[in-house]
Amino acid sequence: MNTIIFIGGIGFQEVLIIALVVLLFFGGKKIPELMKGLGKGVRSFKEGLNEERSEESGEKSEK
Repeated sequence: MNTIIFIGGIGFQEVLIIALVVLLFFGGKKIPELMKGLGKGVRSFKEGLNEERSEESGEKSEK
């Protein structure tokens, strides 16, 4: 099998091209900062979902 199948049939070559374009746009030093911000955003989103679910079930979120 020549391609690794990701979401929607995107192969390894496409992922590699996207990674190279991101590297060209942002540079090597900026990418870790972008990923850190992305991780914080995802974490915040998950916490918000958990709080919403606990409110729906009548429980209070303790933190």
